[in-house]
Amino acid sequence: MCTQGALIHNQDSTAVVNVATVPKRSPFRYAGGKTWLIPRIREWLGSYATPPLELIEPFAGGGIVSLTAAAEGLVHRATLVELDKDVASVWYTLLNGYGRLLADEVVRFQLCPENVQAALKRAEDGLYERAFATILRNRISRGGILAPGAGIVKHGENGKGLASRWYPETLRRRILDIVALKHKLRFHEGDGLDYLRRNARRPDAVFFIDPPYVVAGRRLYTHSDIDHAKLFETASALVGDFLITYDSTPEIRGLAARHGFAVREVAMKNTHHAHKTELLISRDLGWMGNP
Repeated sequence: MCTQGALIHNQDSTAVVNVATVPKRSPFRYAGGKTWLIPRIREWLGSYATPPLELIEPFAGGGIVSLTAAAEGLVHRATLVELDKDVASVWYTLLNGYGRLLADEVVRFQLCPENVQAALKRAEDGLYERAFATILRNRISRGGILAPGAGIVKHGENGKGLASRWYPETLRRRILDIVALKHKLRFHEGDGLDYLRRNARRPDAVFFIDPPYVVAGRRLYTHSDIDHAKLFETASALVGDFLITYDSTPEIRGLAARHGFAVREVAMKNTHHAHKTELLISRDLGWMGNP
């Protein structure tokens, strides 16, 4: 346990996880997605003598950490929390009896500009229609960005245009896998910080905290404004264990030091294949071993 202030260790920045070796369980493609972190999540949750009762992910987004933890038996159940109403519509649909219907519609959908526009217009017709439109928009938007103003792909990969990230059979399989796992998953639509505060006294829960962020002034998510100081204050009050991931910045390092949290740099590769580092933050990162 770290009691003498934040400890910062530097790892070999070339030790980047090959994400092709990690099962992709989320139906979303997400800017800032955490597939690359899954080996570390396995180390963290696998360090317990018995699996924690519940993993809470207060900024769930694509939910890859919760999905992996539940699917691999690293926790008994996982709760995903998301404020974005579009993303929330997908989780509601998948976990409340309409996942198979959504999976079948994804496979049947004929991808062309006219059908895309019609499906996006139907988003206001109901929760299910919003969920399908969200999956569609996530797959045809540049970088999978769902924030207002995100552009639609034109040329895409190998000149495939709209279809360059639309893999209906793959999406169907991922959706059905989530449906089969729904007895281990719960979803709550709401503010992640508020949910953390309301569950702060629970010793039977662990928390994976991956707040949304802004890159070079560009909003990647609909709700990108986070009070970082308040998040760290909230984390310090959690009885259960937690793991926070953040961009490596002086502000975040300072907040970690102020609360006496342990910090470790980990290597990652972004969607443009550029190497960078992110920070893992907790009270104790001893499960990571020596850097």
